[in-house]
Amino acid sequence: MLRKILIVDDDSIFRESLVSILNARDFDCDQAENGRQALKMVQEHHYDVVVSDLEMPEMDGLQLMEKSLEFAPQIFFIVVTAYGTMERAITALRKGAYDFIVKPFKFEGLIIRIEKLLEHKMLQQENIRLRREIHRQNDFSSIIGESAAMKEVFRLIEKIADSESNIFINGKSGTGKELAARAIHYSSRRKNHPFIGLNCSAVPENLIESELFGYRRGAFTGANQDYAGLFMQAQSGTLFLDEVGEISANFQMKLLRAIEQKEIMPLGASKPLKVNVRIISATNKDLEKEIENRRFREDLYYRLNVITVRMPSLAERRSDIPLLVNHFIHVFNKELGKNIQGMTRSAMNILKETDWRGEVRELENVIERAMIFCDGSEIDPSLLPDYLLSHSHSSTSPLESEGSLDDATKQFQRQYIMKILQKFNKHRGKTAKFLKISEPTLYRRLQELNII
Repeated sequence: MLRKILIVDDDSIFRESLVSILNARDFDCDQAENGRQALKMVQEHHYDVVVSDLEMPEMDGLQLMEKSLEFAPQIFFIVVTAYGTMERAITALRKGAYDFIVKPFKFEGLIIRIEKLLEHKMLQQENIRLRREIHRQNDFSSIIGESAAMKEVFRLIEKIADSESNIFINGKSGTGKELAARAIHYSSRRKNHPFIGLNCSAVPENLIESELFGYRRGAFTGANQDYAGLFMQAQSGTLFLDEVGEISANFQMKLLRAIEQKEIMPLGASKPLKVNVRIISATNKDLEKEIENRRFREDLYYRLNVITVRMPSLAERRSDIPLLVNHFIHVFNKELGKNIQGMTRSAMNILKETDWRGEVRELENVIERAMIFCDGSEIDPSLLPDYLLSHSHSSTSPLESEGSLDDATKQFQRQYIMKILQKFNKHRGKTAKFLKISEPTLYRRLQELNII
């Protein structure tokens, strides 16, 4: 983590001496000669710790702390006091100071206190991150599937989770690559450390370096404070780089160097930082073709792709579709406040026979949409999008059917009635009138044809 300190004291000799010593210990220090100047700096910059004298002109240390903590509660204050003002130091502790130190003191003692505070702050941030993660299912239970293809994925994840090797996850968009990455992380020795993800395609080319490596204040226009990049945020944990095939050729060399040397150079920094992260990357691109076309570095590919996990498409695991559907119905029942029990057999058959170009993510969207419009206890075909009804394998033309005349007739009636239902937004009365049959007759036909 960055070590940004502000020293506030009206004694210039004391202040400059302390700043000099802290800078020599690899802290990044600013200084202010009074509380009013310090407050302006706190408003404009990020600081981890403020060391402030209590007795100062214009605005004293207690006032500075109270005003600063109103809009920057993450700052740790250490107040400096003399023997005669111990009562004020105790007051400062009651109002939010984390520590106090009495003049005169040895600078080494103050440095030790600052180090302990920063360690405490790092643990606080890690605990917050872990508490957020604990509400999410990140192990194998987050990946739904009992097909042979998914069992092979589970077996592989279990085998490789505790290795320190970088892992490459390949698969079409929507197949659950990030879920697999999380399952690997939370099954590994790094599970108590951060899992940090980045969709590389969502970051502009000119920002990817600063996002991953971080930067120092003043490194470029708009860099008003230090930023710990995602490598440092993932320290001792896992960094997940989704859509890694979108990284520009210019940055690929820098990423390769970071992986090989296990260190990064933040923008504007004078020396590199050591990093300890495991990298899991993913893409829906064929990187071997990208290498052939010289759009992706071969040496970087082999650094990332020590172990490959391939996520199967829904076409390879159609038997998992009912499981996925039941899972999504359970999830959206909670989110939408509904009590939908499942799908009709005919609706499920349509889903099982559909070519899912958007994979699991598309299936999830279809179920959410159907549940929003569902007023009953089951989802029937009339609640499915038109494109599914016209493009699923179950919508084969009667002329292409190889069954009996009766089967072909039923298939035609089923498709035609579903089409008219869609035309009238599933209104049965209008549909029956258009078909020139009574509404009870339409209802019987819907049952006979497995439309409801």
